[in-house]
Amino acid sequence: MPSTTSTTSSPARAFQPLEHVVDGGYVTPDSIHHAALTWGIPLLGPVRDDPQAAQRPGFTKEDFHIDWDNRTLTCPNGITSPPWKPTLGDGHPRLSLLFPRKACRECEDRLKSTGNVEGKGRHILLLPEPQQKFQSQVRKDQKTSNWQRRYAIRAGCEATVSETVHAHGLRHCRYRGLAKTHVQHVLTAAGTNIVRLSDCFPPGTTPASPPRPPSHFKRLCQRLPT
Repeated sequence: MPSTTSTTSSPARAFQPLEHVVDGGYVTPDSIHHAALTWGIPLLGPVRDDPQAAQRPGFTKEDFHIDWDNRTLTCPNGITSPPWKPTLGDGHPRLSLLFPRKACRECEDRLKSTGNVEGKGRHILLLPEPQQKFQSQVRKDQKTSNWQRRYAIRAGCEATVSETVHAHGLRHCRYRGLAKTHVQHVLTAAGTNIVRLSDCFPPGTTPASPPRPPSHFKRLCQRLPT
């Protein structure tokens, strides 16, 4: 289940949150656009960087200028691509742009841009306009200290999820059925709070815990003649 943190709610919207603060597993340009368009709720979370950036350490997609009116892309060195062509990427609409091979071959920054030595032109896939604008803006914002301060509200949430999963087995259901699974989650959360409260004693005031009773096997060994 997604782990979210909501900011101040609005009574006029029946406590609908003004913003959802989510982790990177739930933030994509498509989800940001859908949440804003359908529910009017902005999502605050990191958008992953270009997964192929390591292959092109020089220019990223954000370094290119997009002309939405003429459906073209201009590289940092001033070369403009032919108009893009609609395509599909992972089953979703995308815009495919391929720069002229000749122009990329003659470019001094070819390796920074294309990341290849075969002399091919740079190929870029754009998202539809609303999603692409969301992606570019979030990638820019999430590198700023202001964005990181806002997103720091999730620090406690991430630690809690990690503790319940790794220390208390939250990810493994002991029962079948949603009702019993819900009870397990509630009890796990309550147990997590108790464990945390037990660590809240001031230094030097932690009460001494009673000694653990001996196990049945140990008591049996004690009764056996030596």
